[in-house]
Amino acid sequence: MQDILDDIVATIGKSDDRGNVADYIPELAGVDPNQFGICVATTDGQVFSTGDSEQLFSIQSISKVFSLTVALGHLGDGVWKWVGREPSGDPFNSIVQLEHEHGKPRNPFINAGAIAIADAILMKRLPKEALAEILSFVRFIADDESICFDSKVAQSELDTGERNRALAHFMKAYGIVKQPVDYVLGTYFHHCAIAMNCRQLAQSGLFLAGDGRNPVTGVRVISSNRARRINSLMLMCGHYDGSGEFAFRVGLPGKSGVGGGILAVAPGKASIAVWSPGLDEVGNSKLGTAALERLVQKTGWSVFA
Repeated sequence: MQDILDDIVATIGKSDDRGNVADYIPELAGVDPNQFGICVATTDGQVFSTGDSEQLFSIQSISKVFSLTVALGHLGDGVWKWVGREPSGDPFNSIVQLEHEHGKPRNPFINAGAIAIADAILMKRLPKEALAEILSFVRFIADDESICFDSKVAQSELDTGERNRALAHFMKAYGIVKQPVDYVLGTYFHHCAIAMNCRQLAQSGLFLAGDGRNPVTGVRVISSNRARRINSLMLMCGHYDGSGEFAFRVGLPGKSGVGGGILAVAPGKASIAVWSPGLDEVGNSKLGTAALERLVQKTGWSVFA
């Protein structure tokens, strides 16, 4: 495995065609696009990494996997009153679909869906209480108490997130968002601003690779059925309107973030985190996708194998 990862960094990681950083979030615009890291945490307790795998980055929409898990813990299948379970086929911040579908987001991984999930987690609580729960959960699944919010990134999103405000107010008009919009957006922007490195992120996905149980510690995080459902949503919806392309090329459940990270799950085998800040035209890490495609080719880990 280490030889495979070293080969990926030596080849794909050196590519000049790296995509573009998410410059619409000022704090992310200055990130060096030449960084590239990858980590594989296997279900038998081994961890392999190379490149810039210890460099912290903003996980952005990858956090939507964790907020969804928290919301499911509170509400169970009641979550699906807030959001649907279908691929969107539209950009992650599109408002068009909301109007056609009466304010209910297509899935929990587009921005509107994650905003609705943040509203569901709040349930008349203060944002600091909801955020403490989300951060505590992420620290628990990653087995790392050092994980924190990046306050500069959160503030940058608060300062520039007008489209997300529009999504939230639109859903509020339809009764999907029930809590104060400022509370909901504060919660949403901050959980997207969690900072992690590839090693921490790979460790955090092990419970999804282990059918709901952390295979290293033996601790059950969620039920087997819930883990399979989250994985299925990651496969269908985890890369926005590029989800079909990711499934075609990589064949693993995965969730991307505009910070350049991707969390991918090989059920029963491993959790994989890759980070390269340059994005493709639909907002997914360009080299990260290529790296995962090469990894699956070398390991045969595709769920379609």
